[in-house]
Amino acid sequence: MKKIFIALMAIALFISCKNESKKDSLAVLETDLKKIEMHKPEGGVNKSDIVGNISDKIPAPQEEPDKAKKNQQSPVIKQDWDKKIIKTANLNLEVKDYNVYNTSLREKLKQFGGYIAQEEQSQSEYKIENIITIKTPVDQFDDAVNSISSNVKELNEKKITSEDVTTEVIDTRSRLEAKKQVRLRYLDLLKQAKNMEEILSVQSEINGIQEQIESAAGRMEYLQHSSSFSTIHLTFYQVLNGAAIDNDKPTFSTRITNAFRFGWNWIGELSIGIVSIWPLLLAVFGIIIFYKRSNRPKPKQA
Repeated sequence: MKKIFIALMAIALFISCKNESKKDSLAVLETDLKKIEMHKPEGGVNKSDIVGNISDKIPAPQEEPDKAKKNQQSPVIKQDWDKKIIKTANLNLEVKDYNVYNTSLREKLKQFGGYIAQEEQSQSEYKIENIITIKTPVDQFDDAVNSISSNVKELNEKKITSEDVTTEVIDTRSRLEAKKQVRLRYLDLLKQAKNMEEILSVQSEINGIQEQIESAAGRMEYLQHSSSFSTIHLTFYQVLNGAAIDNDKPTFSTRITNAFRFGWNWIGELSIGIVSIWPLLLAVFGIIIFYKRSNRPKPKQA
């Protein structure tokens, strides 16, 4: 009973407070109207003024936080696509000083974080030449190419190619994960095998899937490295003696000697070729003998 009585008292108190607030609001409105009547101009009271004064007393409704958040424009999230691009450059340069350029090149590679993957140097009476394969980070590729090809005597060739392998990387990764799941299923089947024949059959399938997984993993590693480090095929040289290029042409006596040597080698190769087809020659010889015997004229009967 006490709980019911307390609940009824609370409800009555709430209703009374509500009525009092209404009365207070009405009292405020009546006071405003009286003030307006006291200070009204000769032309009468404008309704818009009354409405404005009353509206100032009434607080403006606050917007709900959820609606306010919805009204704010949410920033558009851009997806960051991890592009895998293999870049390759071919450069052919003529330099003024071979040693100076070679030293400067190695300092530039350290600056750009690259390294030399392959190098082949040659020298003749005409020129000294170096053929280098350079690996450089993909974000430093353009700067490295421009720096390497600058301050040279002549730029003979500059060729840059790009290959987007993003799709291949995604497909290879998907196939790799699928093959791993298939291998796990075969391993479960291997545990359930009852005889040696089933064990050998399942193990053969597992070995085949394992080879495919290793091949896909190797391809993934190659694509990741190739897209992370771009390749620059660089050939640079210095002309030592411009007139020496004409001296490389052989003399008349040298050409005669080479002709005899090459002719003898050609005869030897021809003899070896004829001997190597002896079954064909034997078959042709047999066909000729058979043809002659079959076409021999028969002796006339007396």
